[in-house]
Amino acid sequence: MTVTVLCVGKIKERFFTDAVNEYSKRLSKFCKLNIIEVEDEETPQNAGEALERSIRDKEGEKILKKIPQGAYTISLEIEGRKHDSISFADRIDKIQINGSSNICFIIGGSLGLSDSVKKTAKESLSFSDMTFPHQLMRIILLEQIYRAFKIINNEPYHK
Repeated sequence: MTVTVLCVGKIKERFFTDAVNEYSKRLSKFCKLNIIEVEDEETPQNAGEALERSIRDKEGEKILKKIPQGAYTISLEIEGRKHDSISFADRIDKIQINGSSNICFIIGGSLGLSDSVKKTAKESLSFSDMTFPHQLMRIILLEQIYRAFKIINNEPYHK
């Protein structure tokens, strides 16, 4: 199984980088992890809706070019489906059982995802009604993927 995390922007803070590295190491027992970053577009302070849409579209074009061929795509969106950890693990397991060997999770930039990326995704996932910085969301996602693999493999995990 390959898990791809396709995200807008780079991790800048060392503590986030350390967390990504830790979960990458932990996940190596269960899957091959690929993290693909696309450059974020600069957003002016008082950008209007038209400019924000244009920025999301530009970032979306970059994302669409980087989705691994044949990957099962899941976009992270506030409007997406919510899971608890056990149902999330069950969802990942079912995707594997149904023959997908690569799951690609897509995390947008500070303005979210373009409509074209949302339409391309096979499903959307929400972790909360709250908005999280995309750097922190990457860590939360990796932790939940790790937890899911622990559950799938009947290994103990922190409740």
